[in-house]
Amino acid sequence: MKKIPVRTSRSEEMLDITAEVRRAIAESGIGEGICHLFIPHTTAGITINEGADPSVRQDILSKLDRLIPQEEGYRHAEGNAAAHIKASLVGSSATAFVHGGRISLGTWQSVFLCEFDGPRQREVWMMLSIS
Repeated sequence: MKKIPVRTSRSEEMLDITAEVRRAIAESGIGEGICHLFIPHTTAGITINEGADPSVRQDILSKLDRLIPQEEGYRHAEGNAAAHIKASLVGSSATAFVHGGRISLGTWQSVFLCEFDGPRQREVWMMLSIS
């Protein structure tokens, strides 16, 4: 397992970590297999989505804010219930194929760490399975 450290800088953001994932796969030497990505945090998520147009990230975060407002009378005492809900909706893992020593993504796809309670130091755990 490889741990990829990521430092977030805002309370909510989607950070493109595709280059870090590609670098970790290249360093592993794996040619063909599966890349499992997992984020061990309850107020952050991981997703694969549009990476070419940054407005897509802004649209996703904006829609999540409208669906799950920061202040909604939540019971969670820490004050970050909205971040927990958003992380649950986005999910804590993503999987992609590895082919020719590279992560197989669609033309416009990138891998994102989704921060909902930052800024923080985060980790993405990566496990490569050989097929």
